[in-house]
Amino acid sequence: MTGSLVIAGLGPGAEAMVTPEVSAALDRATDVIGYIPYVSRISPRDGLRLHPSDNRVELDRARHALELAAQGNHAVIVSSGDPGVFAMAAAVFEAVENGPAPWRDLDIRVLPGITAMLAAAAAAGAPLGHDFCAINLSDNLKPFDLVLRRVRLALEADFAMAFYNPRSAARPYQFASLLDLLKAQVEPDRLMIFARAVTTPQQEIHVVPLQEARPEMADMRTLVILGSSATRRIGRFVYTPRRA
Repeated sequence: MTGSLVIAGLGPGAEAMVTPEVSAALDRATDVIGYIPYVSRISPRDGLRLHPSDNRVELDRARHALELAAQGNHAVIVSSGDPGVFAMAAAVFEAVENGPAPWRDLDIRVLPGITAMLAAAAAAGAPLGHDFCAINLSDNLKPFDLVLRRVRLALEADFAMAFYNPRSAARPYQFASLLDLLKAQVEPDRLMIFARAVTTPQQEIHVVPLQEARPEMADMRTLVILGSSATRRIGRFVYTPRRA
């Protein structure tokens, strides 16, 4: 029996945003592996084994999925959003690079999903309508000084920026540090979008000038977008013009 591994993005939250390609892979799966809240989105059925795990065991999760595929199972690793954006695809390939040689010959596919960044931007209008970048504010895999350096360089280039993982209970001070940096270098009326629980019934979208942004406005379910110097409001919509 030939196994396979699919690395799938479940989108930002709404079931309607799960792609047909991902749904078909889940229907075929014998095993679904992932972070506890993502696996909880998968309906149990006969012949399907669910393998939920904690948030900080990405490589263990990846190795487990690769082992299952090597044994002839049809494994699916699930991530929220897109699996290639701050998610499990890179962890799987890191495990492949450092694992047994036969893993490189496995049938592995990455199925894209709609990211929280794109869903948040769509809910607000088109704030990412020109050049932009995405920055993960978590310091789990890199020092926070490096995060701030990248933000400074992005500000110098006048990118719109999407910030993932802005503020957790374990590191509430980091988003405050980011706001201090932004307020020291950017005009006070620069637009900032706080998009929480996008595409779910709990969705909240708040647009404020940078000077009114506060650390407590963000948590781990919030995607934060800082506009470029050209970003503007038209009624309830925010957009960044296409021209420099």
